Amino acid sequence: AVSEIVAVTQGDAASGRHRNDGRWQKMSPRTEEVQEHMSYVERTRQHRWRCSEVTFQCPEGALCRLWVSSITEQLQALAGRPKRLLVYINPFGGKQQGRRVYEQKVSPLFARAGIATHVIVTEYANHARDHLRTQAELDDFDGVVCVGGDGMFSEVVHGLVWRTQSDAGVDHHSPEAELQPCRLRIGIIPAGSTDCICFATVGTNDPVTSALHIIVGDSQPMDVCSVHHNNTFLRYSISLLGYGFYGDVLTDSERKRWMGPARYDFSGLKTFLTHHYYEGTVSYLPARGIMGNPRDRTKCRAGCLVCQHNGRLHQEQRAECDGEWRTVRGKFLAINAASMSCACPRSPKGLSPAAHLADGTTDLILVRKCSRLDFLRHLLRHTSKDDQFDLAFVDVHRVRRFRFTPRYCQSDSELELDLRENGKRLFSQICRDHPACGCAPAYSSWNCDGEILTHTAIEVGVHCQLIRLFARGIEEPAVFEDFTNPCAI
Repeated sequence: AVSEIVAVTQGDAASGRHRNDGRWQKMSPRTEEVQEHMSYVERTRQHRWRCSEVTFQCPEGALCRLWVSSITEQLQALAGRPKRLLVYINPFGGKQQGRRVYEQKVSPLFARAGIATHVIVTEYANHARDHLRTQAELDDFDGVVCVGGDGMFSEVVHGLVWRTQSDAGVDHHSPEAELQPCRLRIGIIPAGSTDCICFATVGTNDPVTSALHIIVGDSQPMDVCSVHHNNTFLRYSISLLGYGFYGDVLTDSERKRWMGPARYDFSGLKTFLTHHYYEGTVSYLPARGIMGNPRDRTKCRAGCLVCQHNGRLHQEQRAECDGEWRTVRGKFLAINAASMSCACPRSPKGLSPAAHLADGTTDLILVRKCSRLDFLRHLLRHTSKDDQFDLAFVDVHRVRRFRFTPRYCQSDSELELDLRENGKRLFSQICRDHPACGCAPAYSSWNCDGEILTHTAIEVGVHCQLIRLFARGIEEPAVFEDFTNPCAI
């Protein structure tokens, strides 16, 4: 709630009347009635929040000021609520509405709540990442807010996590390094094309709802995956790592940016029709003794018990032996690692409906070579209620780490040298664009949260609850439907 004295009703001493809500009422000539407006959060449908008001009337100004002072002290005593925020706005992402969304819908709410902001409008790719790494005075703020899509959020995560490890003296190039959690929480104001991460942590892609979660000071822990190649850090992954189908879709769509958002549909159809598969070896470390599994239909929700239990278990097992690695070799149409459900408006269930935000694991999904019709069945189950893993050619494992090595090469440097010497890079490009030639490429690319990785052989590790968001997870529908319950507000 945010409170302030907003009006003092003026009385007409001569007539003994005063104006109140459009009516004249009798009053004492010396009576002074004070109105106080209180702003509060109200839940509406589809996981949305709205800022509503209630007006209190008090016959004495001194008593009203006492109420306002007491409420203000109570609000200021809430340590979880931010007072100073560093805001990055991406004016180019999505429909290029980031600045308008912030100025018209978010900034007035922050001002109303008494939150001071320092706003930076990014001018080029990775501007926010670079500023957080080297220039930002993080001690001056209680949180970082990004206005944009998933790419903007990824920039902020990379900058904040990198800065935290550098300040703590942690070598982020080591796959075995124990990364330090970030002190500052991250807020997401959705203004992108898909806003998958906002949808998976709040339940809706609504800027006002996200702003209100920031104002009330919600806190949602989240896992982050680190991706390495030969002891060299490549990127952090928050939602999806995809090799094969999703890697090919991204690679092809990058060459068609002139098409706008429609390029994803076009590239997806083209990649499905080419039906390429890739050979390689996947090694993974299963998560031991945890609660839940990828097929138990237990969805991650606000106050998730699975995340709480597995988070504590991860802390206890940190110093223990890693356990036994398992290896799978074969031909794959897709290799996906989902650290969250990856749900979005187009795919309400996501790639792994039972994946959790903060349990220290990722769901490794292996789609083996199959017919084009069977693969279509698998893709269609992302939008249905059927178990998308109940297919003979699909395996899913909940893991803490995994590695992938493509066939025919021991390292990516050897692969690049081979392609350069024999001219296969050009030939592979021709084959991708002209599937009628019947020649399938030997290697795909990794899609890391919408960015193409330059290396194929990678090692991935999950860092439990490395960051925190201004969110609380998706709340159960019953909370929103029971409007007669005072606790629902």
